[in-house]
Amino acid sequence: MGDPPAQPFHLTARDHGVLATKDEDYVLLTWDHIKEVIASADYEGLTRQPSQLRAYMAWSSQVREEYGSTTNFLLQKRLRWTPLTSVDEDPALRFAMKNPVPFAARSDYRILLNDWPYGNEPGITHICVWLKTPLPVDSVKGALTAEGTAMVNAFIKNEIEQPLKVEDQDKVLWFKNYTSLQSIRTIDHVHVLIRGLDLSKIDKILEKP
Repeated sequence: MGDPPAQPFHLTARDHGVLATKDEDYVLLTWDHIKEVIASADYEGLTRQPSQLRAYMAWSSQVREEYGSTTNFLLQKRLRWTPLTSVDEDPALRFAMKNPVPFAARSDYRILLNDWPYGNEPGITHICVWLKTPLPVDSVKGALTAEGTAMVNAFIKNEIEQPLKVEDQDKVLWFKNYTSLQSIRTIDHVHVLIRGLDLSKIDKILEKP
């Protein structure tokens, strides 16, 4: 198989363990397991299948060669946002925005399908909500504050669960990685997992190309 690609982002101890296994030995992440991980905030427990992780590492390396960074790729090809600050010089990018309050203006965030989801069992769709306006986090781990959590909860209810008609049905989970675990740290984003819905239904809330 040869040597693995160079590491283009932080790999956790569990990632290294995954890389040492085969797909057939990998246990897919169930909904209940994901709920436990989110409840315990042990986000390193959300891993990719070995083949997915290797492919993601190779893709990330290729993107860095072509665009300079995965952040540049994301900005140019997926978000289509132009930062006010340099990607190379400022660890926290700034953007022109309509409202400094997170989620207050529709043009200040984008809901996109995650191109590289975790090793979830079939029927679970992984999307990301990307924000121009940073959510409030603490200064220790970069974890959401109570205010930030309330903002995301309200957004999930009003902009995802209600449009998809899945309120109180245990079909939507969300989390925000600690800053130290994010593979793209310069643009704030929230992970959202939806189960039991066809992509054709979820498409109604996704950003259109």
